[in-house]
Amino acid sequence: MFRLSVCADTVFCDLPFEQRVEEITRAGFHVDIWGWTDRNIDALAAIPGARFSGITGYVAGSIAHPAGVQQFLDGVERSIAVAKKLRCRDLIVSTGEISYEGKIIHAIAAHPATMWITAYKALCKVAELAERHDVTYYMEHLNTKLDHAGYPLARAEDAARLVEEVNSPRLRLLLDVYHTQVQEGNVVQVIRDYGKLLGYVHVADVPGRHEPGTGELNYRRVAQALREVGYEGPVVLEAYPEKDPQLALRRFREVFS
Repeated sequence: MFRLSVCADTVFCDLPFEQRVEEITRAGFHVDIWGWTDRNIDALAAIPGARFSGITGYVAGSIAHPAGVQQFLDGVERSIAVAKKLRCRDLIVSTGEISYEGKIIHAIAAHPATMWITAYKALCKVAELAERHDVTYYMEHLNTKLDHAGYPLARAEDAARLVEEVNSPRLRLLLDVYHTQVQEGNVVQVIRDYGKLLGYVHVADVPGRHEPGTGELNYRRVAQALREVGYEGPVVLEAYPEKDPQLALRRFREVFS
């Protein structure tokens, strides 16, 4: 069985953040959150019944440029402390700071070799910190065609190769189905190719980044492909509801339950 979670940054957006978490919890889902620095962590931790599936696991800096690594790792340690307050053991990582609007605002080395080597070494240190604190990090790829121009890990394979080279159970692949479809398509084959590295899944339909069942993706086949590779981890609705958020949550549950 998948562990179903909903991103509080993309649903019930007309409500204060704590109320979004309450609504998601009331509907029977775990909760994911993006950046936490502007959130009242103590208030979130005190919400009755709230179960936090994943949070962003860094603050700023960059693993794609040598000058940004120390700031990035400092943010990793701060994020792990927040995760512990929320009783959350899963943290999401990208190559560096991204604005709320999706703009890449972290440094990226000009030479590809420097970027890849720096990212590898930094992620080895992230895995060591994760081991020390008994948490797991998940490396995410993001599409550059619509949402995140300039991001250095545009394809699932880019993130997968880094995870594979670090070779730690504390660093796994986050497969974002929406970003995969936008960037490269062939989602089922991507799941088959990297199933052994997979630890986290984000979902939204294309076009529109709404809930499953509103676009071109056959999400029931996607769910089956995940089961075929033996995946039983978190599946997170990271989508903006097409209309009614409660309907979006029901559609999500129907596909992945």
